[in-house]
Amino acid sequence: MRKILTVLEAYDCGDKNFDIKRYGSGHIHSTYLLDNGAVQYIIQAFNNKVFKYPERISANQDILGKHLGDKKLPFALPLPIKNKSGDFFTVQDHQLYRLFPFIPGITRDAVELPSHAFLAAEAFGIFSGTFLEVPTENLQEPIENFHNLTLRYQQLLDSIQHTALPIDGELRELIEFYRDQTDLLEQYESYQKTLPLRVTHSDTKINNLIFEKKLSEVRALIDLDTIMPGFIFYDFGDLVRTVACTEDESSQKWQGIGVDLEKYKGLLSGFSRPLKPLISGEELKSLPYGGEMMTYIMGLRFLADYLNGNIYYNINYPLQNLHRAKNQYYLLKSLKENRAAIRELMQEVGL
Repeated sequence: MRKILTVLEAYDCGDKNFDIKRYGSGHIHSTYLLDNGAVQYIIQAFNNKVFKYPERISANQDILGKHLGDKKLPFALPLPIKNKSGDFFTVQDHQLYRLFPFIPGITRDAVELPSHAFLAAEAFGIFSGTFLEVPTENLQEPIENFHNLTLRYQQLLDSIQHTALPIDGELRELIEFYRDQTDLLEQYESYQKTLPLRVTHSDTKINNLIFEKKLSEVRALIDLDTIMPGFIFYDFGDLVRTVACTEDESSQKWQGIGVDLEKYKGLLSGFSRPLKPLISGEELKSLPYGGEMMTYIMGLRFLADYLNGNIYYNINYPLQNLHRAKNQYYLLKSLKENRAAIRELMQEVGL
C-alpha cells in the first residue's frame, strides 16, 4: 500500500490520506479503491504481460478523449486521469499504474430481464455512434488480430496438425463441426471488402458496465483497454454471445444451451436505436452475423487452446477448454437454427 501512496505523488488529487482497499474481481489488473472521505479514485497496477503494448492503449484512449471533448454522454466514460507529466501511466519500481475517477454503482455478470439487455446494448450502441467519425487508421491494435476470423480458423487448423492428443470420439466431432463452418468464414471475408472499420470496444461483456443500483440506467461504460478498429458487428456479436445465451460459457448443461430470443430482441433493439440514423442499412443488417461470428471465433479459440495443451486460457480442470468449445458449439447451432426467428426480430425492431 505504501507503493500506491508513492504513485499518488505523481497526481494532483488533493489530500493523499487515502484508505486503500482491493476492489473488484478482475483477473488481469490489480485494482484498488482509494477513499479519503471526500473523494474516491480507482488505481490499477497494469498487467503488461497480457497487454504488451500499453503505449497503444494510451494513444487510443487519448484519441477518444480528444474526440469526446465537452460532449455529454448519458453515462460516464472513465478514461485514465493524466499525471502531472501529462501521461496516462505512472511507473513505480518497474510497474505501470493508472488512476481513474471512481463511479459508484453495481456490476453484473449476467442479466435476467430483456429490459436490462436493452439498456446494456443501448449503452454500447451510443458508444459506437459517438466515435463513428474517428479515423480508424489513427487507432492501433492493443492485441493484434484479436477478432481476425481468418487467422483464428487457420490457428485451429495448425493446432489439429500439431496436437499430441488422439483425435477421436467427441473431439473429432467438434473439430469437424468447427472446420466445416466455412459459410461464416466466407461471409467474414466478404464483409472485409464491403463494410467500413469503426471504433469498437471489443469486449462488450455485461460486467463492463456500471449500473445504477436498481438496474434502471447505465452509469458508466468501462474497460477501454481493447479499443481498436473493427466492424460494428463485433460489439453486437459479443453481447449476443455473453448476454443472450441461456447459459454462461462454462456451463455443461448441454441441452439447456441456446439463444434467449427475448434477450436477443432487447439487445437488437437497444444497440440499433442510437445507430439507425447514423450508419448504413448494410451495417445494421450485419448485426445478426456478429452473434454467430463471435460465438464461432471463441469456440475456435477454446478448441485450439485445448489441442495446444491449454497454454492460453486459465483452466480449473484439464477438459475445461474442450467443454467451453462444446458450449459455444451448442450456442452457435442454436443461433443458426433460429435465423428465421431472428430475421423476424429484425423486422420487429425496424431493421
